[in-house]
Amino acid sequence: MFRGLSRSGALSTPREDRTSPRVELRAISKRFHGVSALADVSLEVTPGSVHGLVGENGAGKSTLMKITGGVIRPDSGDLLVDGAAVSYRSPRDALADGITIIAQEISLVPARSVIENVFLGTEPTRGGFVDTDKLHTRFLALCERVGFELDPTEQVRLLRLADQQKVEILRALARDASFIIMDEPTASLTTDEAQRLLATVRRLRDGGTSVVYVSHFLQEVLDIADTVTVLKDGQLVRTAPADGESQESLVRAMLGRPLASAFPPKRPPAETAPVVLECRGLARGHAVQDVSLTVRAGEILGLAGLIGSGRSEVARLIFGLDRAETGTVSVNGQPAHIRHARHAMNLGLRMVPESRKDQGLVMGRSSVENVTLAYLRDLSTGPLISLSRERSRASGVLSDLDVRGETSSAPVSTLSGGNQQKVVFAKALFQAPTLLIADEPTRGVDVGAKESIYKILVDLAAQGLAIVLISSDLEEVLGLAHRVAVMRNGRLVAEFPGDVADAEVMSAAFGTKAAR
Repeated sequence: MFRGLSRSGALSTPREDRTSPRVELRAISKRFHGVSALADVSLEVTPGSVHGLVGENGAGKSTLMKITGGVIRPDSGDLLVDGAAVSYRSPRDALADGITIIAQEISLVPARSVIENVFLGTEPTRGGFVDTDKLHTRFLALCERVGFELDPTEQVRLLRLADQQKVEILRALARDASFIIMDEPTASLTTDEAQRLLATVRRLRDGGTSVVYVSHFLQEVLDIADTVTVLKDGQLVRTAPADGESQESLVRAMLGRPLASAFPPKRPPAETAPVVLECRGLARGHAVQDVSLTVRAGEILGLAGLIGSGRSEVARLIFGLDRAETGTVSVNGQPAHIRHARHAMNLGLRMVPESRKDQGLVMGRSSVENVTLAYLRDLSTGPLISLSRERSRASGVLSDLDVRGETSSAPVSTLSGGNQQKVVFAKALFQAPTLLIADEPTRGVDVGAKESIYKILVDLAAQGLAIVLISSDLEEVLGLAHRVAVMRNGRLVAEFPGDVADAEVMSAAFGTKAAR
């Protein structure tokens, strides 16, 4: 039985009493900038259970969990841990009670190694120095128990998002937490890695650990959770046994309505549509090898493949974020020697990056400032920016994309994940592009926001925009793309029409069937 490693390296003992709440929240309320984020929400989590928490972005899930984890304090209501009222002033206070959060947004020390991040602040010492032998022994034991493979000496900043997520998980487990909040823990993991994580969660539960599992993957929640709580607009809709719920019932509770057909009808490009982008023989080290592709006006080309297959690396080469060692790129029939992102933008290319926090937005700035940041020259008269022109043009794009927030001047960090993602789209669409690269466009957004983003992409293609869609969600690729190109080990190994069966795409991605 897996029971977690204590800070000393010993196994923790599961709690015997699994009937009394491990954590109880009573009538919790919280407001930000005059807007209600939570209103009288009550919740109980028992020891040795997995409690699913679902709702749209902005429903209050993260706020409720941040209160539980000591990140923020409620305006009113009570937090009880093992039956005793507590008032945390910091996450360290919560950790002392065995409560920790694995946040959706990565919060590691980029310049430190994997092992240093995992055991930061809890390193074993000998004679006043870190005991490196014991540290590595504990690290290997922890990785073996959860089925992760990571180089302990690798700097975190060099890891892809999926591996950074693994480090976050290991760090929480290394602190012997008995109450773990997981916020979108599988968003950056492959299907196989996600299944390993779910197996780890089950072992934690069986060992007496309480887990609050926050995810937009509703089937995943139903598979792993004992109990599910639904929030909507900061209010509790219901808490019920997971085995009595379905994806449809959860969606109806979250949205207040059934979800329409997730994917809008595909509108194929005209047969005479011109080629907007043509790449021939793109290569960069082992990451990208001899990749050739074309995209026509009004076409959505889906790039499928496993994480690490080279999809995002191809996008970076096209957009000039990385330099290709060999190969050519043509835009609208003209050779384009793209040296940097500004050059790509001048040619009409835009990109929605895979991480809105790290690559797409300045979180402390407003939605208007984020949208116009790359276009200030066009909004200036001499050395001065025309603020009225900036607000007018940015507000128009934000309105077209239905970005909702308190005010357009509030920091974009105050917006829900779905609205933040729409701001990234608004930034890309501020000046009409001819080609859009959308890398993981719905990562970390709820089902309602996904539906909205799908409509945006389909409408843009119908207006003649060429789109390269990169997504780890195969259903998303098949639901939107007119053609699907599959990558494996840095190479383009197969190409299919958009109505291809998912099994064929997966076979090509895993290399279990000859590409066609």
